[in-house]
Amino acid sequence: TAVGFGMDPNLQIDIITEMDLVNTTLGVTQVSGLHNASKAFLFQDIEREIHAAPHVSEKLIQLFRNKSEFTFLATLQQKASTSGVILSIRELEHSYFELESSGLRDEIRYHYRFNGKSRTEVFPYRLADGQWHKIAVSLSASHLLLHVDCNRIYERIIDPPEINLTPESNLWLGQRNRKHGFFKGVIQDVKLIFIPNGYITQCPNLNRTCPTCSDFLSLVQGIMDLQELLAKMTEKLNYAETRLSQLEDCHCEKTCQVNGLIYRDKDSWVEDDHCRNCTCKSGVVECRRMSCPPLDCPPDALPVHVESQCCKICKAKCIYGGKVLAEGQRILTKSCRECRNGVLVKVMEPCPPLNCSEKDHVLPENQCCSVCRGHNFCAEGHRCGENSECKNWNTKATCECKSGYLSVQGDSAYCE
Repeated sequence: TAVGFGMDPNLQIDIITEMDLVNTTLGVTQVSGLHNASKAFLFQDIEREIHAAPHVSEKLIQLFRNKSEFTFLATLQQKASTSGVILSIRELEHSYFELESSGLRDEIRYHYRFNGKSRTEVFPYRLADGQWHKIAVSLSASHLLLHVDCNRIYERIIDPPEINLTPESNLWLGQRNRKHGFFKGVIQDVKLIFIPNGYITQCPNLNRTCPTCSDFLSLVQGIMDLQELLAKMTEKLNYAETRLSQLEDCHCEKTCQVNGLIYRDKDSWVEDDHCRNCTCKSGVVECRRMSCPPLDCPPDALPVHVESQCCKICKAKCIYGGKVLAEGQRILTKSCRECRNGVLVKVMEPCPPLNCSEKDHVLPENQCCSVCRGHNFCAEGHRCGENSECKNWNTKATCECKSGYLSVQGDSAYCE
């Protein structure tokens, strides 16, 4: 047919012939096709590797470089409701030309590349119905034509596909690569033709101006298929609108996530580490420091922090040699003594050895054991609130409010 139209045989590739498919090729079996003028092969549902030899790929690359117009032609019978790739020209993960038929969605998909990025054109059409079909995809720069059974099904303007194939490019028939996109069915007359309107070689009568009755019946059938598709799409759209109206009536409550725990809106909790009362408000955590009542300790007591309590409490003080000691503070007399409940109690704990010379020994305030100069008192667990920070001095650690904060009731351990 191509020779009858005066077409140069150097401008076409008969893919089945070039691939030298035979009955012993793994994964395919020669069968009777739509006609006996060319070989037809059944592509079976097993792992296979049907791709072109290097000399075929080289010829393909050269044709794509020199021509801006080409047509892919095939005659096929795809197993009903299956999906697979009819033909793929790719380099590693990049498809320059790939035609896929999805029987799950009743779509024909054309994958290509534009400016280094993948593109896909989707054509709603049921090709996987177990019947014989002729398919032709023609490209001329950015103009795409899709013919099925000699009927012009779609015509689109798309981004111009890349046609400068790399030397590593290869052609796969009936699959995307070694493991994916296996086509299930019979394929015949697979060709790439590099002339304008190459689909005419498959359907010579398309050159006519007046449609026949057969053309008219095919058109009516196409309109009926489109009406059926439109009815399905309308049904899906109505369902989606119903679902959307239901969602608009929903109240979406914003929650708060703190330390792996989820709190609902307006939930409150206590942060013991920072002595704060916290509340979840519309997805935002708001915390305030627990307010402590002012302490009015008697003359024989002092306000001190007690482990596991956020507010200071009054504890009896100790007096030794005119020095006032609060609960837990120590003084070195003949032995070490600690103030407990207003009484100095002897402490039997030994002092740890120091790794510094004696001239660098420093006795911290209210302690009995010396430390080395530059000792990190803050590392001993000196307690400061979240808005204050611990500062090391020569003989003790103190809390200082951060910039922009003031101490609460004169105590710099808690600032706001």
